[in-house]
Amino acid sequence: MTSSPETAHDQSAGDDDTQGGATEQQTGIRSSVTIPAPLAQVWQHLISSRGTEAWLGSGAVLGSKGESWHSQEGPHGVVRSYHPQEQIRVSWHADDNAPPTMVDLQLVPEGTATRLDLLHDGPDVRGSAEHQNRWDEALQRLARGLDT
Repeated sequence: MTSSPETAHDQSAGDDDTQGGATEQQTGIRSSVTIPAPLAQVWQHLISSRGTEAWLGSGAVLGSKGESWHSQEGPHGVVRSYHPQEQIRVSWHADDNAPPTMVDLQLVPEGTATRLDLLHDGPDVRGSAEHQNRWDEALQRLARGLDT
């Protein structure tokens, strides 16, 4: 595809999340990208080894709910939620000494395109430009990988 993906991010706090009928306050790092491809194609890329490495890091392999994942760069965690073509949530430890945080990736169909909405939340994440850049770049890598 020749269209370039669009990326947006927001570090705002206090947004209401009403997915699944529950309302909860969420803060943290938010990043989004719209990929000019249908949901099923984006999902297959996201869970492929190439797609998983694009957003979680080199060597990361995404398993089923409850399974661990590890990146060669150091980040690691556990798959906490896995809903095909809808959502993946993983715990995220930047390294062995880092506190646990949570990364939630939602897939949203938008006509013939798909929007990926990522939220990374935890005490060491909020307001971090480093984390914001990391996720903006990760979603762009993921989107570009689908175009090749």
